[in-house]
Amino acid sequence: MPQDWSEKEVELTIADYFQMLNDELLGRSYNKSFRRKELLKLLNNRTESSIEFKHQNISAALASFGLPFIRGYKPRWNYQKVLLEKKISEFLKINFKDFEQGFKLFAETVPEMVKSKISFDAMVVAPPKIEEVAEPREIYKRRQIKINYLQREQENQELGKRGESLVLQYEKWKLNEIGFYNLSEKVELVSGYDDGAGFDILSKNPNGTDKYIEVKTTKLAKETPIYFSSNEYRFSIENEANYHLYRVFDLGKSPRFFTVKGGFDSFCRKEPVQYRGWF
Repeated sequence: MPQDWSEKEVELTIADYFQMLNDELLGRSYNKSFRRKELLKLLNNRTESSIEFKHQNISAALASFGLPFIRGYKPRWNYQKVLLEKKISEFLKINFKDFEQGFKLFAETVPEMVKSKISFDAMVVAPPKIEEVAEPREIYKRRQIKINYLQREQENQELGKRGESLVLQYEKWKLNEIGFYNLSEKVELVSGYDDGAGFDILSKNPNGTDKYIEVKTTKLAKETPIYFSSNEYRFSIENEANYHLYRVFDLGKSPRFFTVKGGFDSFCRKEPVQYRGWF
């Protein structure tokens, strides 16, 4: 049976991860396989697969901090919370300035979209399991990060517009594919003129009824947490029979998305991240 990771091993793996993450955020090339082999020499009888798993745990911890993570290491939430989050906090307390530029670039940069013909059939994938959509939270712990860079990325207006444009095209294409050309012409981008509607796109079901679509877009993996307003949440509950979330991810040259139907409570776990006080 493998031994638990020691504090030193966790510290070394976190440092290695952040070096790769910084290279990725700044557009520099690096070799994951080479880095794993070099890290193996410093650890206690670990395997490459165990290092990869630990890197995925670090991705999950960073996502819980509101930080970007390495695209090739999708978040795995079952990690040593106390030790891993403690060591990441300690690392960032000392080294945050070295990575701040990369975090800002992540939130502010919008990638070029593919210019070749879009293949919608290849874009649609299965959603994550509900256990992987969001991380169950523990009691409040002080973090070293004041800015939620994942939320800031989602609030990037140009990034959001590109995700909405992709879904708008898809909805029209899907209706045309099944012969409902008149319904396709009625699909519209509501967020362009009403940002308080509680959804982004008004589409149509094949029977002619309204289909309400909320689009959330990221450059990262499909497991990346989403952020939604109380207005969006209430609207999804009140219209759950016709409410759909389209999660656009890997936005760039090979964007994909998954869809889920119903109110937010039916397809993800939620946690309060902001409150309003009354006097």
